[in-house]
Amino acid sequence: MVTDREQTILEHLTELRERIVKSFLALLVGTIVAMFFTVPALEFLTAPLGDKVPQTIYPTESLLVYFRIAFIGGIAIAMPVLVYQIVAFLLPGLLPEERKYLYFLIPGVTICFVAGVLFSALVMLPAAINFMQGFLETVVDNRWALDQYISFVTRVMFAMGVVFQTPLILLFLAKIGLVTTDQLRGFRKYAVLLTAVVAAIITPTPDPLNMALVMGPLYLLYELGVLLVRITTRRQKTAEAA
Repeated sequence: MVTDREQTILEHLTELRERIVKSFLALLVGTIVAMFFTVPALEFLTAPLGDKVPQTIYPTESLLVYFRIAFIGGIAIAMPVLVYQIVAFLLPGLLPEERKYLYFLIPGVTICFVAGVLFSALVMLPAAINFMQGFLETVVDNRWALDQYISFVTRVMFAMGVVFQTPLILLFLAKIGLVTTDQLRGFRKYAVLLTAVVAAIITPTPDPLNMALVMGPLYLLYELGVLLVRITTRRQKTAEAA
């Protein structure tokens, strides 16, 4: 139960332990559920390779990759609980008005993360993998190890899931008074440069086409965040005037 009174260090540690236990249980249940969908998920992740399916190098590689995918799926399933536990632990340091906005953003975090993962899986990775498979194909046989391939695609998908939180982050910063619509509008020219840098870091290939596939949506996410801030700010001013 969350209260506004100041907690002792022992109470903070006790609460932290309870939050960690609840998060662990949610992650455990999510991983068990995800195990039933691990094989279809693996087929989905390797689909961009076409006929060049990845190969295993060492005996336990397939087993380790199986549980890694199940664990990642468990994180996705348990994410609402994980985010809630983090938010609930931080609530004593926030004002009541700020708590309301955090509760609103909890389901949005999961939705945006899933959207980022789907974008990378359906748009970004197929284009990148097609480019990398064709690179020097007359000289080398681009057939990759399963563990390294899955590590690569999951890193990219996780990064895009995090990046897709941009509109929610901007909205929350505006709600707690750290940024305004005018400030975000004035930051647009720097946002273009920043999205270009982030796209260059995230993009797994150096070709400009794949970089543009990432940079475009990243900047649109920024503009979406500006739009959400403007709409909510306008509504708030209208409510205060009424």
